Amino acid sequence: MSAFDNELSAIVYELNATTSTPTLERSASLEALLVSASEQRATDILMVAGSPVVLRINGVLNSGVGKTLSSEDLRKMLLPLLNPEQARRLESEKSIDFCFAHGSAGRFRANLHYQRGTLAGSIRLLPAQVPTMESLHLPPSLARLMERRQGLVLLTGPTGCGKTSTMAAFVDSINARRRDHIITIEDPVEYQHANRRSIVEQIEVGEDTPSFAHAVRAVLRQNPNVILIGEMRDAETMAAALTAAETGHLVFSSLHTNDASQTMSRIIDSFPPSSQSQIRQQLSLALLAVIAQQLVPAMDHVGVYPAVEILIANLAIKNLIRHGQDHLIRSQISTGKAEGMMTMDQSLAELVQARRISRDSALAHCYHPDELRTYLS
Repeated sequence: MSAFDNELSAIVYELNATTSTPTLERSASLEALLVSASEQRATDILMVAGSPVVLRINGVLNSGVGKTLSSEDLRKMLLPLLNPEQARRLESEKSIDFCFAHGSAGRFRANLHYQRGTLAGSIRLLPAQVPTMESLHLPPSLARLMERRQGLVLLTGPTGCGKTSTMAAFVDSINARRRDHIITIEDPVEYQHANRRSIVEQIEVGEDTPSFAHAVRAVLRQNPNVILIGEMRDAETMAAALTAAETGHLVFSSLHTNDASQTMSRIIDSFPPSSQSQIRQQLSLALLAVIAQQLVPAMDHVGVYPAVEILIANLAIKNLIRHGQDHLIRSQISTGKAEGMMTMDQSLAELVQARRISRDSALAHCYHPDELRTYLS
């Protein structure tokens, strides 16, 4: 057993002997860091042995601040955040995601993991308030989806592109307007929703349920109107989400894909060939929309704006999905503006024309530079 494992085991023993509630008072240096990062409006804190702390502000990594962190510094700062069960999971799985709160600085999502045999951490600062669609600068056309009562809405994009915030805004919009029973299944729970007009239950994977798939099957017996599945990680969860969307529920979920066509392929390819025809049929019937998102730095370097590709599953789109013609989906999106659709390049062009982002930033984030230049000419 390594020295790190010995120390982690000792901390697990100590926590078991004292309390299961993690406290930040045990690490004054981390407390000061969290407060400082919050005051600077950072979105992320990166902590790696051999480097100073690095903050991400307005989408850009700043130069390291403070002293160079040693592996012992990281253990002292990060391990006290874990309760006994979380410490055991880190010891066995070598990585763990969790959320924690600090009284004056707010709530945080953390990932602790190994790199080069030493502990490292990535901490995301969570806003005190649940974001709204307006505060996130999302296209007004997306509000129409909050009026739907049944179907599947997918949020896609790379890690860190704001999918969780967008889904939280969707839930908040429904919570403010409708008398529904909303159940979210997340790993971990990031935004805490208070009951407004709706009743909101939030289930955390690992704490309240063993897996996304198990939770989705269970919530179908709990009389929900709206179900949010933080991420569709496997075929079992995808199948459960499709079933929920087909049986009278509005379902939101996310995938790590870049555009609508890739999203279809990712879902279908997750199933064995013998099931793919059936899954295409289910997806064509259940799908309401795919929203592919990425965050682009603002022109004034203060904040970011979302560039979004929006697919609305009309009859033409459903027919393409059913017949496996995913490669034709993008052309349907580009001509579907009247129905609220847009390609990523059209969205980037609109942001440039509104002087929210620079032309160079748009070109750096686009998928088809020649097409974007046509929109900007």
